[in-house]
Amino acid sequence: MAPSADRQGYWGRPTSTLDWCEENYVASFYIAEFWNTVSNLIMILPPIYGAVQTFRDGLEFRYICSFLGLAAVGVGSWCFHMTLIYEMQLLDELPMIYSTCVFVYCLYECFKEENRVGLLPITLLLIFSVSVTVVYLQWKEPVFHQVMYGALVASLVMRSVFIVTWVYPWLRSLCYTSLGVFLLGFLLWNIDNIFCDTLRTSRQTLPSGVGVVTQFHAWWHIFTGLGSYLHIILSLQIRSTYLKHRPNVKVCPALTQHLLLKYIHSFVYGSLHDLPSLILTMSSSFMEFGPRCTLIHRRRVEMTCEGAD
Repeated sequence: MAPSADRQGYWGRPTSTLDWCEENYVASFYIAEFWNTVSNLIMILPPIYGAVQTFRDGLEFRYICSFLGLAAVGVGSWCFHMTLIYEMQLLDELPMIYSTCVFVYCLYECFKEENRVGLLPITLLLIFSVSVTVVYLQWKEPVFHQVMYGALVASLVMRSVFIVTWVYPWLRSLCYTSLGVFLLGFLLWNIDNIFCDTLRTSRQTLPSGVGVVTQFHAWWHIFTGLGSYLHIILSLQIRSTYLKHRPNVKVCPALTQHLLLKYIHSFVYGSLHDLPSLILTMSSSFMEFGPRCTLIHRRRVEMTCEGAD
């Protein structure tokens, strides 16, 4: 975690139980952790698009909740990193639990009749969510939240791997891409925590553009946002296959490569003077690929790229 010696800004002294490795109020007087804040766009704009598209195509309500849940995490994380206020921290961390519970429900109930509501899993997940919330409000220990969130993610990983190993093996590439991208973000999250002092020291000597690349918590947002988005697509794909909607998946390797190049270019060469174009790049890149690579239809779920074989 970051040292406590940081400059003060618009939102005053941090009251959150966590203060990440990015130096506070360096880029903006109004945003405590600038790069950790704007990187949340990847968890806000694409899921909103996915929710709208899912609604238009008449797919099950659970998947609208999945997309909106991911967007809620992005909004909460934006507010948290912008202010470093404890209440905004809860707005970030608790939706992580709630939205992942929705993911768990979708994946574990994917082999049931269409529009069937599983009361038992909903009850169990509600009890889990309420229990975690009550305990965390009383015991303000971030490790507790991280362990509970990790348990939910582990259940998703085990279920996904089981399905693509024994049920729909042709979905392995999509599953492992989602998992690999998410784990890369988790790796960078740990590096940011463990080597924070070293990273902060290196930023004092590196050119500003290169120093920005070492904001690994921002990269955690980018990679986990992408990984979570792909997981929802995977869950939709599994569900549509079971319901015999004749899904057709074509994995597009150029998608991840193109996005990574765009983000690397933005973070390396971006500056405060480039802020409008940086935000436009971060948002438009997903919106550009959204209609092409995640077309969701009532009788067809298709991931294709323009010019793909």
